[in-house]
Amino acid sequence: MTASAADEVLVGATCAIPRWDARQVDEERAAYLDRVLIGGREPAQISVVDYDARWPTRFREIAERLRRALTGDVVGVEHIGSTSVPGLAAKPIIDVLLTVADVDDEAAYVPALESAGFLLRVREPGHRMVRTPTRDVHVHVYEPGRQEVRDYLDLRDWLRVDAADRELYAATKRTLAEQQWDDMNDYADAKTELVHDVLTRARAWRAGAIAPRASRQPPGTVDPPDGASTA
Repeated sequence: MTASAADEVLVGATCAIPRWDARQVDEERAAYLDRVLIGGREPAQISVVDYDARWPTRFREIAERLRRALTGDVVGVEHIGSTSVPGLAAKPIIDVLLTVADVDDEAAYVPALESAGFLLRVREPGHRMVRTPTRDVHVHVYEPGRQEVRDYLDLRDWLRVDAADRELYAATKRTLAEQQWDDMNDYADAKTELVHDVLTRARAWRAGAIAPRASRQPPGTVDPPDGASTA
């Protein structure tokens, strides 16, 4: 995957696909963020809240807004990130995966998204991210077939069915949210090892090598996924 996860993806998202490996020094990372973050780095205010049953409805509203804005240019729209997983605590940001035919052809979709009220925040190879002015919706734009696309969906679908990783993911995020972060990307980077481990299990599950696990907690302490896709 490319070296980035901004405003959690880029550098995702709320989904926070791992981007930086330990060999990259801070100076290289900072220089990269300066290039791809439109508007520069921003102070992070991390808030992790209990799952909100209104998030799927909010996603559907955003998906319809995107389809109206882009008409025939949309290949697919998926709800990703923690808000797409029933029962999972999350930052209250709706992450959306938007696939288009050619991500580099910004003229085909960026002006339309801006007219629909979105602001371009990330421009990096193979990936763009737009968000609402209130920063409560992040739309990650990729082309179909990218590894990032498969990883986002594998991670989402695994967390929907595996109670053990869902609880681990939530507990880790709550712990990290209690710390102070200079930038959202620092928070995302702190989850790199966790996301790598969970994504490894998600890929194995997708390949049929492992089965979902039950809750680590006593019955009734965590709501299971309802099984209904919000994508």
